[in-house]
Amino acid sequence: MEDDDRPRFGTNQKALKINLDPMFYGTFAEIGAGQEVARWFFKVGAAAGTISKSISAYDMAVSDAIYGRCKRYVSRERLQGMLDYEHGLNLERLRMSRGDTTAFFTFANTVAARNYQGTNESHGWMGVKYQTRPRDEDSQIIIHVRMLDQENDLQQETLGIVGVNLLYGAFFLHHKPPLLLESLLDNLTTKRVEIDMVEFSGIEFRHVDNRVMSLKLVQLGLSGAAMFGPAGEVLQPSEVLRKRPILVERGSFRPVTKVNIDMIHCAHERFSSEPEVETGQVVELMEITMRNLLAGGHIDLTDFLARADVLAAAGKTVLISDYFEYYRLAAYLTRYTSHPIAVTMGVASLEDLFQEKYYAELEGGILEAFGRLFTKDLRIYVYPLRDPATGEIKTVQNIKMPGDLQSLYSYLVERGRIKQLDNFDESVLHIFSRDVLRRIKEEDPSWEDMVPPEIAQVIKHRRFFGYREAEMPDATHQK
Repeated sequence: MEDDDRPRFGTNQKALKINLDPMFYGTFAEIGAGQEVARWFFKVGAAAGTISKSISAYDMAVSDAIYGRCKRYVSRERLQGMLDYEHGLNLERLRMSRGDTTAFFTFANTVAARNYQGTNESHGWMGVKYQTRPRDEDSQIIIHVRMLDQENDLQQETLGIVGVNLLYGAFFLHHKPPLLLESLLDNLTTKRVEIDMVEFSGIEFRHVDNRVMSLKLVQLGLSGAAMFGPAGEVLQPSEVLRKRPILVERGSFRPVTKVNIDMIHCAHERFSSEPEVETGQVVELMEITMRNLLAGGHIDLTDFLARADVLAAAGKTVLISDYFEYYRLAAYLTRYTSHPIAVTMGVASLEDLFQEKYYAELEGGILEAFGRLFTKDLRIYVYPLRDPATGEIKTVQNIKMPGDLQSLYSYLVERGRIKQLDNFDESVLHIFSRDVLRRIKEEDPSWEDMVPPEIAQVIKHRRFFGYREAEMPDATHQK
């Protein structure tokens, strides 16, 4: 992480600094929780130097008339419509008269704060579309927030502070996006707000890799997990997972091997055949935990992006999570769906799951952990392991758990919560990621047969994981 040597300001100070800067001028458009961000700028004074217009189109018909129709009002689609429309108006109306000295901006949010009954999800979309200097091309930052306070007025306060932080960061920290992200939590704590998606775009952020920014969200504790798609696009979890059955494979993916692909394929086939799983609706996630990324003591961004790129080559959606314990991962996923959830893992990972040392911090130990893990409609699909020494194939049926945990294990198998995959490709069982990685580094070409062709091509073309082109013998020295 970069050294954080930036000055620390209160929310009032940030709002006032923006108001007193003669360059930034624009619109605040807010829907849902009141004009909580604009209020800070009016409250500290000198707002006339910053605000060209403040609008809150609460009525759906009014909102549609201004920004166009959309399926959901608290959505990225609505936020983008607000940003584009209002920013375009500023440029159209004011560029001729003050464009040489003014950097125009539009700040917008569309939010569902806690309702009177307290029954809704408290979340929203927030963003700024702006020029970093007069006459500049546009840049944009979009975030998705979850308000965690239980009282409506506290949620509104949180929303206002995050909005001021976002604007201040966009104006004064845009040259250091990681620090900008960290500043979003100024004058707040992770107990009050979660930011589970961020996307930088436009001229100022043309060199920013949003996958790295997603990783930073989790690293900074702003979110427990972040997600991006095979094209590198950042994804908001609830929009991807909402009311869908979910299948997760956890791994290091250094690199993606034929076993990784066969495992997710076999589990998908089995999961989709379950009567309660709607055909064609399963969302596949390839999960990398922060613990895995930090295995070397620090996060190697080059290594992280190599893993992301090989998963992209396989067409997979990636979940970066801080949920090493599977019961915490299950709790996270059930936040978004009431449909079945499946986790697929190898025999070795299943045996690790029954290691009591991982649950020492829980008062109820492994029983409490498994109670949380299996409370919803969650099942585990197990991929077999061929013992390198004996050649024996280890499966759900013939592995043994330590001591009295064997009874718990047998119970879960009998209840259908742990299931053996029997549709696997036996010809790939000899493949292990660590062995593939060793062969790549040792310039042993046999590794290419252990990964899918598209993965081999990416590794060779981009020289991932220590790959080097093997030198051909010089023919002039041959006799």
